[in-house]
Amino acid sequence: MTWDASRETAERLDRDDGLARFRDEFYIPEGSIYLDGNSLGLMSRRAEKSLMEVVSAWKEYGIDGWTSGEFPWFDLSEKLGEQNAPLVGAEPGEVIVTGSTTLNLHQLLGTFYRPEGKRTRILADELAFPSDIYAMQSQLRLHGLNPEEHLIRVASRDGRTLEEEDLIAQMTDEVAVIVLPSVLYKSGQLLDMKRLTEAARARGIPIGFDLCHSVGAIPHRLHKWGVDFAFWCNYKYLNSGPGGVGGLFVHRNHFGRMPGLAGWFSSDKSIQFDMEHRLTPAGDAGAFQIGTPHILSLAPLIGSLEIFVEAGIDRIREKSLKQTRYLMDLVEKEMPGMNFSFGNPVEDHRRGGHVCLVHEEAVRISKSLKEKGVVPDFRAPDVIRLAPVALYTSYTEVWEAVRILKEIMETKDYERHEKKRGVVA
Repeated sequence: MTWDASRETAERLDRDDGLARFRDEFYIPEGSIYLDGNSLGLMSRRAEKSLMEVVSAWKEYGIDGWTSGEFPWFDLSEKLGEQNAPLVGAEPGEVIVTGSTTLNLHQLLGTFYRPEGKRTRILADELAFPSDIYAMQSQLRLHGLNPEEHLIRVASRDGRTLEEEDLIAQMTDEVAVIVLPSVLYKSGQLLDMKRLTEAARARGIPIGFDLCHSVGAIPHRLHKWGVDFAFWCNYKYLNSGPGGVGGLFVHRNHFGRMPGLAGWFSSDKSIQFDMEHRLTPAGDAGAFQIGTPHILSLAPLIGSLEIFVEAGIDRIREKSLKQTRYLMDLVEKEMPGMNFSFGNPVEDHRRGGHVCLVHEEAVRISKSLKEKGVVPDFRAPDVIRLAPVALYTSYTEVWEAVRILKEIMETKDYERHEKKRGVVA
């Protein structure tokens, strides 16, 4: 797909957009073009409504809110797991909404990482999100193992992307478990999860994926591919709010397995209040919960997931690819010779939901963009991440953002700023 660089073309694309109506569902910050939904999604009116309904239930029912009202709290994590499941290609019972990204990774490693004999190593990559690496290092230390020796971080050839061949080559008989991202958080590269899972299964190694930068932006087929486990946050593309409760997937092949980190809500719910000191875990992914659900942080996801059911993840992916392609085309046409390059793969089948613009002045350019109403995301040392979100970003906004970026570069407006990032990038 190619387009001319006129505003009229952007407006025509908006008129023809079958998802445009969902933009009105969201609170768009006044006077801004929000391109940071891959870090924190915007609030929808439905998320606000469901949050206030749960708050009202607490007010009206008190402790009886666990079993009363429109959204009883006791099985809310399970019900939201059912709604979340189609977005990751899971079967009933394979998804639970619980914990946080890193807590869920600790739970899954505590369950699936079983070092024995020469199989002691965890396979990851050098471009992984730091929190995932911290969790893996912690789990190794808990087993009395040195992370420097037992954590494999597969190298990137170009510093931005990974080659599946390199990952597969490291799947040796010394590897006990594999944890990889679905989409690389910085460059936006989408890994071939199906291929990697097939390679891991052929070698008898359990494999899991961090879906934080793909869930809600691309379709997944976790059950069909045979992925053993996955984990994610819900506050990026799924718009559940800051610190929103995370999610995890466990393939039904592992149902009945004792959770590595057991807790109150790991229990079979029908006998949870028998108060036995011997845990009978739930027979599905519910077993991998630990503590009491954070109900007020679950609540916005009720409304948010309704929108995804209506919009459909395949249509969201189609628009996301079209918008990121449009953004890249505009940058190429409007700013030749301005030293921008793309850190993300340009092929549709290898690109996630955001564009990774690389420039040596990225930190100062990001400051200028934000001053002028475009909300980007900076990642050190030289990356500007721009994420048009299919549910609320218009093509005209993408066009306007590129126009502002071009103006910043032509006037060298960024030179007014200190070349230093803020505490929160």
